[in-house]
Amino acid sequence: MVDKREKINILEHELVPEHEVLSPEEAQEVLKKLGVKPYQLPWISIEDPVVRAIGAKPGDIIRIKRKSSTAGESIAYRYVVVDTLTPKKRGER
Repeated sequence: MVDKREKINILEHELVPEHEVLSPEEAQEVLKKLGVKPYQLPWISIEDPVVRAIGAKPGDIIRIKRKSSTAGESIAYRYVVVDTLTPKKRGER
């Protein structure tokens, strides 16, 4: 049984791939290479537990590295957005 006071580091879980926030320079390189605007990348919510854990902010671009049995490694990019689809209760951020 897990003690509710015990904190779990989600980034250390074996099923969570490596996530990293790109620097502005890296982000511009990636966008240029892919020929897209940031909003054209798949989105990830600021409310995502991993996004929170790595301290990403709306407008950031995240690189996600996944292990792949066929490709060895798969890289994906996500654009961090404010989740506008989830209704907020009064007083929530």
